[in-house]
Amino acid sequence: MDIRKTTMEDLDTVLDLYAKARQFMRENGNPDQWGQNRPPKEQVIDDIKRGCSFLCTEGKNVLGTFYYAKETEPDYAQIYDGAWLSQEPYGVMHRVASPGIKKGVGTFCLLWCFRQSGGNLRIDTHQDNLPMQKMLEKNGFRHCGTIYLKDKSPRLAFQKTASDK
Repeated sequence: MDIRKTTMEDLDTVLDLYAKARQFMRENGNPDQWGQNRPPKEQVIDDIKRGCSFLCTEGKNVLGTFYYAKETEPDYAQIYDGAWLSQEPYGVMHRVASPGIKKGVGTFCLLWCFRQSGGNLRIDTHQDNLPMQKMLEKNGFRHCGTIYLKDKSPRLAFQKTASDK
């Protein structure tokens, strides 16, 4: 598997991946995290233009997509019912989606982001997204508390640091 930046030519593929992910979430007890239209097309276009949208590929097959950046996430400024493991500069991963045609894609992408971050990665997920929570815990991420998005929706916050064994 390989990771590459998403291009505008990949837009329809990425939008299709997100549609499949929304369907998967609905079928697995998580209908509210992305609702009917998240992430919106405009956000995906912005992610691509900023160079923060990535694809996981194998040959010509697109196996997954995600957002990654080494940046300060405003939604992570305040954490409740816990604390971040580290306040050092960190990477963030968002909007992870895969069509489910190959096992291990999510883990491959997650660990790629962890390496890119220099060993300090934060990610959040909806309380009903049990598959994501299990993947995070399996890969050494710790639940640090709860953050709230701009729309006041709560999310479970996770972090992994290089010093965290």
